[in-house]
Amino acid sequence: MASGLSRIWMRTGMLMVSALVVMQLTACGDKEGDQRKAFSDFLQNTAMRSGEHLPSLSENQKQTFGNYAGDYAILYGFSQQANQAVEQGMRPVVDELAAIRVPQDYLTRRDSLRQASGNLSVLSQQIQSAKMQADSSKATLKQPDDLKKVYDSVYAKVVTQPAGTLIPLLPQLQALSQAAVQTGDYLQSQGTRVTFNDGGVQFPTQDQATQYNTLMSNLSSNAQALTQAQNAVQGGL
Repeated sequence: MASGLSRIWMRTGMLMVSALVVMQLTACGDKEGDQRKAFSDFLQNTAMRSGEHLPSLSENQKQTFGNYAGDYAILYGFSQQANQAVEQGMRPVVDELAAIRVPQDYLTRRDSLRQASGNLSVLSQQIQSAKMQADSSKATLKQPDDLKKVYDSVYAKVVTQPAGTLIPLLPQLQALSQAAVQTGDYLQSQGTRVTFNDGGVQFPTQDQATQYNTLMSNLSSNAQALTQAQNAVQGGL
């Protein structure tokens, strides 16, 4: 009789252990599911609506998202670098170029424009490098299909599209800046042989006027870069 009771207890004990294992596995699965849902909701309701200026995560959000906080770090890291390129690199150049309204402005603003545009080539390389790093990190992610669909949409808006705008635009803006600086340098080199009046410029010889018109042609060929840069600075990446 005791032996029978022992077998019954052992079976019951095994059932209880099995139940505990199932409960632990279910709890673990629920935790990941909760983290995935919280992160997906955050991406749709916050990140997608934040434009290129993504918010940083609070400590509570990092705990709530679990390992998915690392997925967000890819988006946030690139966003920070793109914003820095726009605010610290492009904006000063755009402000200088937009301030040029008459020929004499090329002369008076050439030094400040030269200084402001000095980092544009470096910024272009930095954005390319940041895009490659983000793409490489994203390729290693293991996301369920439902989250991947949402994440890919945010990635396109925050990383792919801004990079597609900035990478070709920064060299174009630099070319425009250099053309404007060269125009200012030319006017400076002419000294008293150039006259400014009524918002225009006059030269005593046709050769001088021809050289100036060539500089104006170089400016015109890159003028669209200013409009595109103004849109980017105003949040139109």
